[in-house]
Amino acid sequence: MDDHRQLRGAVCVVTGASRGAGRGIAEELGAAGAMVYVTGRSMESLAETAARVRAEGGGSRAVPCDHTVDDEVAAVFELVRRKHGRLDVLVNNAWGGYEDRGESVAFFDAPFFEQPLWRWDAMFGAGVRASYVSSWYGAPLMLEHGGLIVNTMAWAYGAYLGNVLYDTAKAATARLAVGIGEELRPHRVAAVALALGHLGVSESARYGGRAVVALACADDLLSKSGRSLTAGDLAVEYGFTDVDGTQPKPFALA
Repeated sequence: MDDHRQLRGAVCVVTGASRGAGRGIAEELGAAGAMVYVTGRSMESLAETAARVRAEGGGSRAVPCDHTVDDEVAAVFELVRRKHGRLDVLVNNAWGGYEDRGESVAFFDAPFFEQPLWRWDAMFGAGVRASYVSSWYGAPLMLEHGGLIVNTMAWAYGAYLGNVLYDTAKAATARLAVGIGEELRPHRVAAVALALGHLGVSESARYGGRAVVALACADDLLSKSGRSLTAGDLAVEYGFTDVDGTQPKPFALA
């Protein structure tokens, strides 16, 4: 994008930003000039993300947070409120359910009836509910001036994602954006679900970040609210590329 400081002065929160998609999104928000609060459970990894954001020219602060603990989430947004009094972009990327509890069941390879039941609560708690709770705390900081809430997800044009738990949780994440977007539209706050591709294979983590920046700067942002979008489609619409200059197409299952 030509003007790489188009979000100067914007305040952003990216959850689950210690690595992968969250880190890439935070870096791109920083490259656009934003102040980016990055959260997650590993302070060491978060500190590295924050340093990368600052290296891109943005401001950043690492805030350790377990997104299954409501009081810790509340503290993140209270910090933002005290420091800035507003929030412009919230990216809900925190996720869970992959924990190793000493069981031999492989997460993706095992059928649903062999999955431990705790995994449902872990994935929905650290994933879907975490997105809801962060939005619950973040939305009031957007009401006066508008903003953008992004729920990251996996999507393959309605195809089954290969695991009942994962597929259902990601579908719920997308549906969450529908309701939040509907209720916040009068306040000029958009909520979308953003599908990222096969990171490290079809695209880089920065590609999704460029999609978030493009949305945050878009004049037609509210027309996107409530929708499930892909980084690949947005790249074509808004004219950005991945770091290698290509425009990888949206991920689809064969």
